[in-house]
Amino acid sequence: MMKQVVVLVGAGSIGVAIARRVAAGKHLVLADYSLANAQAAAQTLENAGFACSIQQCDLGSKEDILKLVKYATSQGDVTNLINAAGVSPSQAPVERILQVDLYGTSVLLEEFGKVIAPGGSGVVISSQSGHRLPALPQEQNDALAMTPADELLELPFLRDISDTLKAYQYSKRCNVLRVMYEATRWGKRCATINSISPGIIITPLANDELHGPRKDGYLKMIAGMPARRAGTPDEVGDLAEFLMSSRGRFISGADFLIDGGCTASYWYGDLQYLKSTH
Repeated sequence: MMKQVVVLVGAGSIGVAIARRVAAGKHLVLADYSLANAQAAAQTLENAGFACSIQQCDLGSKEDILKLVKYATSQGDVTNLINAAGVSPSQAPVERILQVDLYGTSVLLEEFGKVIAPGGSGVVISSQSGHRLPALPQEQNDALAMTPADELLELPFLRDISDTLKAYQYSKRCNVLRVMYEATRWGKRCATINSISPGIIITPLANDELHGPRKDGYLKMIAGMPARRAGTPDEVGDLAEFLMSSRGRFISGADFLIDGGCTASYWYGDLQYLKSTH
């Protein structure tokens, strides 16, 4: 009997929280840009009873993605894909953000959509930032959703982006649209794919921000959210587990905000002041 395989791209706090909920009894492939990160996550998970292997993978490289697909399918039937990899506006220049978050995620969905097992499911971790981008013209939405992945970075309106936050917002909007498009393709294999858009979730990186020079801005944002607190990776994991379980089989091509009401407050509540800076 072929093993069931879960592929996690991005071995950070959120990705690992999801993997813990869906990978028991399966083979977990941990793929990360940093082999050290993948190895550390694998050791923790193996000590908790999970069967793991690791792969180095730059999400911005199609060659790396194709190698990951080949390796994962050699291990068994790929039943679950979790994409929790990416770079933020403060981590990389515009070109790298678009290469990894927008192009890489699109390639990943395209390639794993060719091999996902019948009854399989996937989740893409997007971001609340995609919901802060004003409505795009329909032709831009269609282009982001349906342009072949290898041609995405040539879209004229993407080539004009010069701000890292705008690049991140466009990338995350593209993730959501791409999931909608890929859901129609994954469905032909009786598989589902959805996106999750987290807000401020406490991870090591977020903790650094909350104790760094920009902490006052973050704390003010949290105070203005309906939830009045940040979220945890486990809360994102619980949502992903539902979407990837038998209870979520009628859900595909959808995006789920899990941000403590931050986006609602950004558009209509106490956080409207952020519009002038975003």
